[in-house]
Amino acid sequence: MFRSLLFVPGNRADRFEKACASAADLVCIDLEDAVGASDKAAARETVLTWLLNTQHKHVSLRINGLDTEAGQTDIAALAQSGLSLPYVMVPKVSTQADMEALDKRLPNGIGSFFAIIESAVGLVNCDEIFAHSRVAYGLYGSIDYAGDVDCDQSWDTHLYGHSRCVAAAAAFDVQLFGVPHINVRDLDDCEASTRRLKGLGIHARSAIHPAQIDRIHAALMPSQTQADEARRIVEAYQVANGNVVLLDGKFVEAPIVKRAQRILAYFDRH
Repeated sequence: MFRSLLFVPGNRADRFEKACASAADLVCIDLEDAVGASDKAAARETVLTWLLNTQHKHVSLRINGLDTEAGQTDIAALAQSGLSLPYVMVPKVSTQADMEALDKRLPNGIGSFFAIIESAVGLVNCDEIFAHSRVAYGLYGSIDYAGDVDCDQSWDTHLYGHSRCVAAAAAFDVQLFGVPHINVRDLDDCEASTRRLKGLGIHARSAIHPAQIDRIHAALMPSQTQADEARRIVEAYQVANGNVVLLDGKFVEAPIVKRAQRILAYFDRH
């Protein structure tokens, strides 16, 4: 599983290598929101050429919306590019039909789909979107969602949206990412809000500045105390041969053990 994804503007080729050299697990070159209409054609050509020549295997791109002319041009260019990518990020996905249409136009070898849920329609349909066999990653885009339904950006306002996407992603084995923290100077809140996302079941987050990556990783990393406790739980359950066991006055059964095993796997891997 990945922990982080760093966005970099598609019209800033000077930043591509720097982004890839960061500690981010994935890098996404953005052809959508970060690039103005007048720069999209040049950015598309630059990005596709760069991706064809780079040796980095953890970098891909976000195309423009499927219902835009720029997005359709992105798809046509990608289909002819010969690229093999870790994913293709797709903004403003509304229905499973969006994924089916894109699946028909892009060869399987070009990569999995990274679907962004950022509208009321997309949120209502997020389960069927994540059910598509080619969708491997997802993101709840609370900023665009707020613009669509005219709500604020408070944590409580988006609790339902986050939780709905968490359930859908878990049901269909899609890794869900959190939206970037837009205040790049407030690293403390970036870390704190990442911890809140983790508490909901979102174990990865996107970023818009390299300085955010270490704080995201720190928030997602179990503490030594949590790892030690998880190890005790797993060991006690093993000694009990998979039966319910009492540990420190608390019942330990299969769901508790499953979470402990995940904590240990994450801790040992990172």
